[in-house]
Amino acid sequence: MNSKKIIIVGPAHPFRGGIAAFDERMAVDLNKLGHDVSIINYTTQYPSFLFPGKTQFTSDPPPDNLKIKRLLSSINPITWFKTAKYIRNQNPDLVLLRFWIPFMAPALGTIGRLVKKNANTKVIGFVDNLIPHEKRIGDTILSKYFIKSCDGFITLSNQVKGEIERFSSKKCSMSPHPVYDQYGDKSSKIESCKQLNLNPETSYILFFGFIRNYKGLDLLIKAFSESKLNTQNYKLLIAGEFYEDEKSYLNLITSLNLKESIELHSHYIADADIKFYFGACDLVVQPYRSATQSGISQLAYHFEKPMIVTNVGGLPEIVKHQLTGFVTDVNPSSISNALIEFFKDDIHRFDEAIRQEKKKYSWSYLSETILDFI
Repeated sequence: MNSKKIIIVGPAHPFRGGIAAFDERMAVDLNKLGHDVSIINYTTQYPSFLFPGKTQFTSDPPPDNLKIKRLLSSINPITWFKTAKYIRNQNPDLVLLRFWIPFMAPALGTIGRLVKKNANTKVIGFVDNLIPHEKRIGDTILSKYFIKSCDGFITLSNQVKGEIERFSSKKCSMSPHPVYDQYGDKSSKIESCKQLNLNPETSYILFFGFIRNYKGLDLLIKAFSESKLNTQNYKLLIAGEFYEDEKSYLNLITSLNLKESIELHSHYIADADIKFYFGACDLVVQPYRSATQSGISQLAYHFEKPMIVTNVGGLPEIVKHQLTGFVTDVNPSSISNALIEFFKDDIHRFDEAIRQEKKKYSWSYLSETILDFI
């Protein structure tokens, strides 16, 4: 295929988080294929009073050799028209609008409608979530407004693909979330524990990522208590920033007498440290109440760690039960039983299957899916 001009409209450096990391990695792969790729980034992603974390920005250095232009404010309509005009003047072959929450629908939907006036440009909605985990009045109306602005869609799970197909008959392709391979190679347990000041003789169960109710950390804490694994040989390692009041979690830990059995690293994890958390653990647990897909699963695959996930959204599509981990019901008892079963036998029995399954989640497959729209 001849070189194409592609513009991604979505978060990137200096914004932090999984979507920004994904956009940058996606741009890298498309660039490697010889295409002219740039990212139109936000000046304002969320107003500060709506953002639940401590900061929206990373202190990590910007990525090398990526064209990132900060132009769009989610709350300033003037920038919506400026962004659309800029894109139309660039006359790209393809525009990817990164959609993960209905709050972004007015901005992205308006841009999509204006850009489509270019006869040459196709506008594709790259949809992480159509229906948000934490629902609000007006979500459906906003999502429909966005959907009508696109020529087609790409999703990372069959669940989201099905949601879009209930609203639109336009082409919708699903490409599984690729592995996050930009955070370095695997780190040994000894080195990882040294970096994090942990005991390498202890077995660590990792909960990773920002903490909100839908991610079910409270279910995992209860399950860990029920499993009776909370001895000196086993610990729950919680690594991520609280995006809601942490008091209920701290009170739960105290009430279950788990203070000595939990390592709580309640801050945003810098990119350079991610490999150490996955290197230190024996098992990654995602006890979600709701989900579409998850970048945490793809971090686990990259670092070749078995997983326990709940049977929600697209998680069972990614984790193969009894092959690369366990799929459980959404309750502490089921999660507890899976924890016990994992440590009952050889914890390395999943290793080869994980290495094989990991091969399915390549960035090249996603790039092919994107380019197919051209």
